[in-house]
Amino acid sequence: MIPNATPVSAASLWGPLKELWETVDGAVLRRQPESVHLLDLQLKKHKPHFLSLFKNPPKSAEQREKVRKASTEGIAIRGQQGSRLLPEQLLTEAFILSDLFDIGELAALELLLAGEQQQPYFPGLTRGLVAVLLYWDGKLCVANSLRTLIQSRHGKTFTLDLSGELVALTTRFTDELMNQGLTKRILTLVSEINVTREFERLQKERGLGNEKHRKEVSDLIKECRQALADSLFSWTCQSPLTKDDTLALIAHLESVTAQADGSLDSVNLALVMALLYSLDVSFVEQGTEDREDLLQALPLLTERQYVSAVHSRLMDGQAWKLPGLQAVCRLAWALSLRVLSQLPQGSALVEFTEADEALADQALLGDVFLFMKDGILGCETFGHEEFYIRRLHSLITDFLALMPMKVKQLRNRADEDARLVHMSLQMDSELPSSLRKDLDHLMILIGDFYSKDPFGLELGLEFWCPTESLQHTSLQGSYLGMALQRPPHKQVVLSKFVRQMGDLLPTTLYISYLRMLKGLANGPQCAHYCFSLLKTNGATHSEINLQILKKLISQEKNGVSGSPVSWEHFFHSLMLYHENLRRDLPNPDAAHYRHPPLRGITQRELEGLTSFLQLLTTIITWSENARLALCEHPQWTPVVVMLGLLQCSVPPVLKADILHCLAAFGKSPEIAASLWQSLEYTQNMNISSLWQTLFCFFDSKVELNEIESSCEEYPLTRAFCHLISTLVESSLPVNLGAGLRVPGFQPYLNFMRDSVFLPFPTRAYHRQAEKWEVADSVLEVFHKLLRDYEPQPSDFVQEMVELQGEQVPAHKPPGHSIMFHLLNDSPMLALCLSLLEEGVRQLDTYAPFPGKKHLESAVLHCLCLLDLALQKEVVFMDLLRESQASLLVSPLEQLLQGVSPQTRRADHIVSIARYLYHSSSNPEAAFQSAKILRRIANYPNIQMRLVGDFTHDQSVSDKLMAGFVECLDNEEAEEGTDKEDDSEQQKKVARIRHETQIHILNLLITSLELKTPNLALYLLGYEIKKPVSSTNLQDPGVLGRPRSCLHAILSLLQRGTEKRSGPVLTQQAPHLAELCYQVIYQLCACPDTSGPTMRYLRTSQDFLFSHLQHLPFILLSEYRISIAALSQMSWLMKTAAIELRVTSLNRQRSHTQRLVSLLLDDQPHTQHTADGESGMEEETRSVSGFLHFDTVSKVRRKLLSVLDAIDFSQDMPELLQLDFFERTQIEQVISNCEHVNEQGHTVCNVKLLHRVLVAEVNALQGMAAIGQRPLLMEEVNSILQQVVERNRVRRSLSAKRHALQSWRSLVETLLTACPADLIPADDRQLIIRDLLLDLHDKVLSEDAAGELMPIVAGAVFTLTAHLSQSVLSEQQQGLGLEASSGFASIANSALHLILRKLLDFILCTGGGYQRLRAHLYGSLLYYLQIAQKPEEPDTLQTAGKAMWERLTAPEDGFSKLQRENLAIIESYGKSLMEVVCRDACDGHEISRMLALAVLDRILSIDRQNQWLVYICNSGYLRSLVESLRQDDAALQTLLTPQPPLLKPLYIYESKMALMTRVAKTGQGAVELLRCGLVARLMECQVFDMVPESDAHRVMRDPSGFIPSPMDRYRQILLPTLRLFQVILTSTTMNHQQGAAQVLQWLIVHADTIQSLLRCQELSMGALQELSLLTGIISKTALPGALEMSGEVNSAALMEFQGHINRFQRLCLSLLGCLVGSERERLLKQVEIAAPGDSAERREEMEVAMQQVCANIMEYCQTLLLQSSAQAQFSICLFSPSGSEPAGRDGGRADLSSTLPSFSSSRAPSLGLVLYLLKNSAADFFRFHQSHRQSLGKLQSLHQLPPEELKELCQGLVSGPGGVEKISSVQRSLLAKRRLVQLINNRAKLLALCSYVIETCLFVLWRHLEYYLLHCTPTDPKDSLIPGAGLFRSRFTDDSFGGLQASGGRGLSLSRVSQQDLDLLKSDMAAGFGEALQRKLLDVEGLYSQVRSRYTFIQALVRRIRGLLQQPKS
Repeated sequence: MIPNATPVSAASLWGPLKELWETVDGAVLRRQPESVHLLDLQLKKHKPHFLSLFKNPPKSAEQREKVRKASTEGIAIRGQQGSRLLPEQLLTEAFILSDLFDIGELAALELLLAGEQQQPYFPGLTRGLVAVLLYWDGKLCVANSLRTLIQSRHGKTFTLDLSGELVALTTRFTDELMNQGLTKRILTLVSEINVTREFERLQKERGLGNEKHRKEVSDLIKECRQALADSLFSWTCQSPLTKDDTLALIAHLESVTAQADGSLDSVNLALVMALLYSLDVSFVEQGTEDREDLLQALPLLTERQYVSAVHSRLMDGQAWKLPGLQAVCRLAWALSLRVLSQLPQGSALVEFTEADEALADQALLGDVFLFMKDGILGCETFGHEEFYIRRLHSLITDFLALMPMKVKQLRNRADEDARLVHMSLQMDSELPSSLRKDLDHLMILIGDFYSKDPFGLELGLEFWCPTESLQHTSLQGSYLGMALQRPPHKQVVLSKFVRQMGDLLPTTLYISYLRMLKGLANGPQCAHYCFSLLKTNGATHSEINLQILKKLISQEKNGVSGSPVSWEHFFHSLMLYHENLRRDLPNPDAAHYRHPPLRGITQRELEGLTSFLQLLTTIITWSENARLALCEHPQWTPVVVMLGLLQCSVPPVLKADILHCLAAFGKSPEIAASLWQSLEYTQNMNISSLWQTLFCFFDSKVELNEIESSCEEYPLTRAFCHLISTLVESSLPVNLGAGLRVPGFQPYLNFMRDSVFLPFPTRAYHRQAEKWEVADSVLEVFHKLLRDYEPQPSDFVQEMVELQGEQVPAHKPPGHSIMFHLLNDSPMLALCLSLLEEGVRQLDTYAPFPGKKHLESAVLHCLCLLDLALQKEVVFMDLLRESQASLLVSPLEQLLQGVSPQTRRADHIVSIARYLYHSSSNPEAAFQSAKILRRIANYPNIQMRLVGDFTHDQSVSDKLMAGFVECLDNEEAEEGTDKEDDSEQQKKVARIRHETQIHILNLLITSLELKTPNLALYLLGYEIKKPVSSTNLQDPGVLGRPRSCLHAILSLLQRGTEKRSGPVLTQQAPHLAELCYQVIYQLCACPDTSGPTMRYLRTSQDFLFSHLQHLPFILLSEYRISIAALSQMSWLMKTAAIELRVTSLNRQRSHTQRLVSLLLDDQPHTQHTADGESGMEEETRSVSGFLHFDTVSKVRRKLLSVLDAIDFSQDMPELLQLDFFERTQIEQVISNCEHVNEQGHTVCNVKLLHRVLVAEVNALQGMAAIGQRPLLMEEVNSILQQVVERNRVRRSLSAKRHALQSWRSLVETLLTACPADLIPADDRQLIIRDLLLDLHDKVLSEDAAGELMPIVAGAVFTLTAHLSQSVLSEQQQGLGLEASSGFASIANSALHLILRKLLDFILCTGGGYQRLRAHLYGSLLYYLQIAQKPEEPDTLQTAGKAMWERLTAPEDGFSKLQRENLAIIESYGKSLMEVVCRDACDGHEISRMLALAVLDRILSIDRQNQWLVYICNSGYLRSLVESLRQDDAALQTLLTPQPPLLKPLYIYESKMALMTRVAKTGQGAVELLRCGLVARLMECQVFDMVPESDAHRVMRDPSGFIPSPMDRYRQILLPTLRLFQVILTSTTMNHQQGAAQVLQWLIVHADTIQSLLRCQELSMGALQELSLLTGIISKTALPGALEMSGEVNSAALMEFQGHINRFQRLCLSLLGCLVGSERERLLKQVEIAAPGDSAERREEMEVAMQQVCANIMEYCQTLLLQSSAQAQFSICLFSPSGSEPAGRDGGRADLSSTLPSFSSSRAPSLGLVLYLLKNSAADFFRFHQSHRQSLGKLQSLHQLPPEELKELCQGLVSGPGGVEKISSVQRSLLAKRRLVQLINNRAKLLALCSYVIETCLFVLWRHLEYYLLHCTPTDPKDSLIPGAGLFRSRFTDDSFGGLQASGGRGLSLSRVSQQDLDLLKSDMAAGFGEALQRKLLDVEGLYSQVRSRYTFIQALVRRIRGLLQQPKS
């Protein structure tokens, strides 16, 4: 195979000529569209080549000089730019080549360079040797083109059915060539070109390489000669030659000689046929419509000189070198003259036409028929050309029809000769010398000619004229087939000839006549006629036969004439022979048995018998009716007689013919079954011992070992094998031989294995070819037996049978025995393997040898045996293991690794693989070899060894690689549609080549999945000795790279990519293309091979771009092709996704950009535009009006057109309609027969199902079942068709799923992995919009398949997420927020459309598909996020606006979109609410969480509260609340130390979030309380299960994903606390009811709450807990709270009161921990613990602490206010001590250290409040400063230095160096986000600080007022018991139990000494100085005036100052 020329190889003697042949072949033979124009151009360009056929460009001194200087000065080479310096060596070779072929030096140089470039296609050859091949290939291209052009002409013999334009063009062109003397040029070339001579020249210049090269060169030269001769032949078939040309042709033929065997060679045969056609006038009888035109053009009729010249030349007495050839030409001319004489135009040529008789006589004298048989039929190419056969047929039949007198003369002469012979025999004298055997030769010619019918023409039918009695429509003759029409005259004459020749037949012609009949019986109809002839003959002569039975043998000798040619006669003769010979049957025990007497049959009789048997064999082979009629004939009983004859002593040759005849009978299964029985019974006649019985009917062993071996000929053995082979195929009875011996086939098998197969290599053969014939015939039987064997459990159980009263072991099925021998290191396996080695050794010689065909066939059978064994061994060994039988077997793939005795190496598998190297000559062997290798490749351990074996020897390794590549490269491969369509051999071979490619690709795919090194890497050209990733892939030939399978795959795929129609392979061989793409994808996806592969594809091939631009591949209606096309696109898109990801990561921007724009652009590309918006749905088109502004020039985006190509609808097969079978059982059986195939589809094994069902039908008993059988079988058939249809649907759906999945991954990669700036934001949104709308349109159509929905939902999710991100980032960059265009680049209308489709999708999924809806809920959430207002910086100014201004402000984009979204959602009404709520309450966890989130989101925008009302009224809210009870149990398991499943936690968090959202409205909060939410939470025990502190964490999750137990506990507690807080805030009207319930919850879990409040370690989590707890306590644990709860008995009330007091005390004691140095220490701790994100954590801590302080101060304030409105009746919460807690500079000092007498149970001092006030004032200014700075930065963001930007981003980007990687735009966005975060954080802190300041001031004022104005001091000496009743309330009323310290009652008037009060006043005066007062007033000025109570601080400061300044009373 010589590859196509590449543009660079413009060697004038090869490249352009190859291109010419491609064009001619494409236009004429492949009929490509638009090829006529190209052909016209090529013909004009190459006309000189045709005119001076095969002339080479001449040498010239100037060229020689130019080339000589090329090594120093350089030389310009055609097809390449600039000039090149060439090495000296190359120039020397160019001169040698120039002299060798006598061509111009430049042409030689170009040829060499082309050879160098094509070298990779010819591994093992140098460039010079390749150049030799290219030189001859160029010549062949011209010759082939010429032949094809001439064949396409319009003419008289055949037509190629081409367009008129093309025929006119080629006819005109070839006419011009012919007029310029083409014929003489061709004849000269045919004489000049000679393989031997060319080889001598090449040999001298070392122009011949290895055997393969020699064969290729000689084949090319032979093909050149053949093509030239064929051109002339084709011309004469179609058009006449001129006079001169005809005479030149005759002159050439005069000097032709024959080959050694007397036959012509194929070239001369073509020329002889050309002459016969040019002298042919028989076509005038055909009467076609253009007959007149053809007659006008015929020089025989129109030119007298033509006839005269040819006539005189042929009448010339001078003898030719081949007299027989001269005789043939004369006969043809005589017949032409006879036809002319019968035409009206012939009257002018009378002088010539009268000579026809004389010419015919001359021809007969020249032994014309003998030469036709030996010289013409003997040529092996004769049977390959249909028109040779037709011409010879017309020659023979014309002679018989046109010259009946001559035929009569011949018969008379033969009768005369027969009498002479008879007389000389009688007188024992010598035979007369004058015998002519013309009639004999004619009959034998007819017999030989018609016995071969390669084209199935059945031309012999013309010899049979159907008689009236045979009028049967299916058996017409070759005339028109009308029932009663008279047959043509010619047919009548011919049939008369056949019948008359058989009448009174002389014995000398007997055998010839039988041979003629045998030829004429070849074909189904012919055989029937012949059978009838012999039957009718017998009927008339039966009386004679009866009389002469006894004399029959002598009649043959004496020539007594009856009608010896009839069935009656034949079978009686056979019976007589049988009778006679049986008497001589030897006694088997006698000693002389070994040498049976041979009397009874003479040589002549033997020939007669064999001729008859062969005729009989032919007839019954073709005609089943004849077979049955003869076999069932009661008198003749042919089968019995023949079996009888086999037992007699007749020569082996006759026995062989008898066996062949029996084999022909055995073709009918009904006869085969009885034949087996007859065989068995015949063996058992008169013989006792079992082994002797076997084959005693011709005692095979004896025959084989003694007679055949000594003769060194084995006809009998071969015939026996043939018989068994036929019988095995027809029917093999299970109980063969039952009753006579142990039943079974085993004895036959043993004999064939041990006596025929194993000894065959060591026997002697007279005829070498017979060795391989024997092997072939016996291996064929083994192959059939193994092919039909299916291992069954019963095969492995030893069964016993009873034989003559004793139990003997039964035989196993023959296939079992063969399997056993192949799975052991048996002689049989060894011989098979050595046969394979021998075969490949012989093929490597490339030389013809006797028996080559049979050797190839035997090798093929061996390969099939190994393949079948590998296929069945798994089941076989499984069954063997289960049966526990004592057989020992080894897997065949391991046995194949054994050492070969011939080569002493383990190279069996290598030998098998080497058959791939011979795929061009042996496609079937290569196919089986690929199949075996593919089966072996499944075993990873063997792959490693194989790589070693394949690469062990470099030369073998190169050959193997070349073999694989050659199989893949093969251009003749074609994907067959159906296995049945193998009518043409060529198509069958093309299909086998294609299957081989498929197996090789599957082998690569399988291997690539295994670990390295594997076969695939070696075959694809990757490094196997070094790391795979270090491979550097190159084009073949670069750096000595051989051409690997990867190159072959790429060149297969690249064909046609440069044309508009796209890759050729996708249309011609879709499945092959699919596998090629899959291999490429696997190489790109595997980490090891990905780097080198993608680099190579990107740089050398531009693979992806050139293929993606042709997407989508055209899908044809036929499902197989559409499935393959979808798979091709899938693999290609997956590869593209990888490429996009890789190029983006490597920052190869231009590559990424190119692919992205190819896939996404909607502007037409310059190369070739796609269709317009044709594929768009109507709905989308109506929208496109306002989405696209200029839809006219747009084209469909590539991604969308790929989506269009995936058809979402899928026709499902209807349900089975069954009458007999039970549907449920059938479905069960079908599912049992299902398996997962190679592509991963679950399909039903139809063959297995068929077996099961047929077995079921066969098992039925009774008459009724037999009657119903046809109906049952019909139903079985319909079930099978249904299953095939189901498989098809599954494959189709699977392909669509795969394609959609790949499309999705490509889209996701485009949007996620590619740099964002490659697609501008506005484009990005429009692209996503288009994709979303199209996806929805497809999935929402009526007939969309549900199986595709999940993938679509996933894609929708990703797309919506990206849409949301894109819009948000666009807003952050401050673009397009104007109200006019909507909201972003994407118009609001498009957004609404997307929302509607999304909601439609959610609704159309109905009840099922809950997991799928999870994606859609996610999408919906992302979508709703678009309208969510981003966080804005709190500038502290907004509050200044008047309320009116805020109310009348125009609506911003966000609110507008949100309002419109809500309107759309509400338009769907209850149905949507129902779906979402149902999913929220039940089902899969993720769907529930997302449904809850969707509800949360919708409730947050639903101002009308419609959804809230629905949730409450329809009971979903109550259901959610109730479900907390189940959650409790699940949550408790979460707190164990083992990391559990976190699902329950996430669902719980989602529920709480939703309830918190509900509680934000008063209505919702009340509803929640009504549903018993708090009661449910009181029942939850999980809140009491506080885990141990984090200090000793047991099981830490290393990834940090699973939180610690304490964190998990907080994740459970905090949502509940938040929910309570919201409820308390929302229930303003019914505040008391909510507060009371929450208080009850606090009291139920009091122990836990108190332990949390006593918290020692204040971590971030603890602070969050505290901030929420103190917030709740401050609103609930109030004195009045309990009264609301109504009827509570006093004991419980006492207990509750105690709890409340404890809460109060703990809260106040917390205050001390969060003020002063303690706080600094905590913040420091954070910085040490997590230095990375300390800034964020510190802020969070600060906020939490401030929150706790604010809550506690609020609590104090509330308590004070509730106790009394006036200070004098108020309770006291703080002790009258003004000293501040010390230790600010003393490091960590406890508060107690400042008050030694004050323990934690005591009240904190008033100094603490003052201290908190000071701190808060200081903090306020710090925070205010920071807030102002951040605001400044935000306003001048674009002027910030890069370092500062980086610093700001640091917290938001994870990973080291993360900030470096992001783009500057991204960086400023992140910085902005961080600044807004900081500003808002500070604003929150400022609010908290100012609140703390206000409450502190109030608490201070109330206490000071009480202490300094209303308190009566006591003398300290009274206080003997320190602290016992220190604080005593003046109110004994329990309902206001202020802060009771350790059971004390508050501060009694008598307990505070005057000294305390003085100290208090002085401390306070000192602390509350001028500076502090000024600060506080500043706070009010800066902050409070726009925020809260203006002048509140001012008033309190004034009052406190007044209190402190008043004189002592």
